[in-house]
Amino acid sequence: MSLNVGPQHPSTHGVLRLVVDMDGEYVRKVVPHMGYLHTGFEKTMEHRTYQQNVTYAPRTDYLHSFSHELAYVLSVEKLLGAEVPERANVVRVILHELGRIHSHLVFVGTGLLDLGALTPLFFAFREKESVQDLFESVCGYRMNQGYFRVGGLYRDIPDDWPERVRGFLGKMEKGVDEYEALFAGNPIFLDRAKGVGIIPADVALDLGLTGPNLRASGVPLDHRKDNPYCGFEDYDFPVITKQNGDCLDRFIIRMDEIRQSVAIIRQALDKLRPGPVKDPNRKISLPPRQELETSMEAVIHHFKLVTEGFHPPVGEVYVPTESARGEVGYYVVSDGGSMPYRVKIRAPSFVNIQALEYACVGAQFADLITILATIDPVLGDVDR
Repeated sequence: MSLNVGPQHPSTHGVLRLVVDMDGEYVRKVVPHMGYLHTGFEKTMEHRTYQQNVTYAPRTDYLHSFSHELAYVLSVEKLLGAEVPERANVVRVILHELGRIHSHLVFVGTGLLDLGALTPLFFAFREKESVQDLFESVCGYRMNQGYFRVGGLYRDIPDDWPERVRGFLGKMEKGVDEYEALFAGNPIFLDRAKGVGIIPADVALDLGLTGPNLRASGVPLDHRKDNPYCGFEDYDFPVITKQNGDCLDRFIIRMDEIRQSVAIIRQALDKLRPGPVKDPNRKISLPPRQELETSMEAVIHHFKLVTEGFHPPVGEVYVPTESARGEVGYYVVSDGGSMPYRVKIRAPSFVNIQALEYACVGAQFADLITILATIDPVLGDVDR
């Protein structure tokens, strides 16, 4: 029997269609069909200026949108040779890790909901809303923020924001303990997750998996350590791995990563010092608005940047970052114009989802739901 699973939201985590060949209750083949959410971001970005594209990057992954924003601006900054101030880098780290927490909270809430557990969803979304409050107070948006800029940030953070973040971190640590008390020892959950959907390390590497899905199979790849950016080399944190590569490990590793992100954010808050948040180069960053009233040169720079944008030198770059789902990278080619000649997004969900068939074949249909939940694809990240 062949079954259609999807396309529907939210049971297949977005508009994903799976064609599943069944032999009784057992899965014999799974074919993912994508494209139902295709937005053409890559081609659209080739017809916008480099700074305008900051609007498109976060919409690729609406749960950890700061990861795509950051990967994109880091690539363009590498093209330009831009100098990002220290304060901007520290704020980027804080928001990047808050975004990871936000994504993992949705993962654990909706993943357990897929298995029939309703209560953890409300617990996880309690903290998720708090994270979005912090996002909103910084940039005015709860999702798809567009807060980073090539050369730094859109604007500085509010004065009371660091203390609000510290207050949230204490609540978050207690929250993770509550989630685990709800599900980690539950015999029904353990039957659904332990030993289910095993992906060995060699298979995970062959399939190109990254992020928690790879580290749950025992491979210690983390681009914050292996290809550090934004000063991550100065932060003290281990690469978290598990060994079994099953659904249980993929759940637990994300809980551990929430705790790790809390520790990284605390270190970043300790590093936060007053200072500028934009590259001082007026050919990259807009001049302060108050200067427009007194400086014709500032008006000229402002006019040129808004109407035309900057012109990176001819070249090509790729910068990988570590998102909640794995490696996010933007391959950007410049022909010297004000718009990128080519943009290619290395989106982790697109790669990770090809592990679905390997993990599901031979399992029961109910296991397919657990496996899909723990692979954690975001469909914007798949279709781009």
